[in-house]
Amino acid sequence: MQLLSVHSITATLEPGVYMVGCRTVDNDDFESDVVQTVRPDDPYGLGPVIRKWMTENPDFPVGPYVPPTVEEVRAGMQPLTARQFRLGLVNASISPSQVTATIAALPAGPDRDKAQIEWEYATTFNRMHPLIATVGAALGLTDTQIDAMWTAAISL
Repeated sequence: MQLLSVHSITATLEPGVYMVGCRTVDNDDFESDVVQTVRPDDPYGLGPVIRKWMTENPDFPVGPYVPPTVEEVRAGMQPLTARQFRLGLVNASISPSQVTATIAALPAGPDRDKAQIEWEYATTFNRMHPLIATVGAALGLTDTQIDAMWTAAISL
């Protein structure tokens, strides 16, 4: 793998660590745009080459670290298995029958039918799935409360 060019450098929360957008070419002459995490102590791959390039080009602009938005953090949350999800609800004093009743109280139609199918048959649940927001709101939960329950359920 060879470095062809660098088109962006962004700082991370960790000092001395950067996300570097660059163009590379592999041994088969295939070019691609990649984002490489560059750490000061990494002796492998493109890391040393990029750090050398950064030393030789000190005036190249480095974008500041921008923390992820709440939505980005939620989108990155690990999916829960059906077991984790249901145990997480029980640990938060919400019974599965409350969820079933909440879904049954939705207006009749395809959205309620889809929600019921998701609740009954999904093997995993994603934090950003509309069912989570719909049922959570109907149960009086805030997004922050759902986030906390989700995080706790990951370890179940």
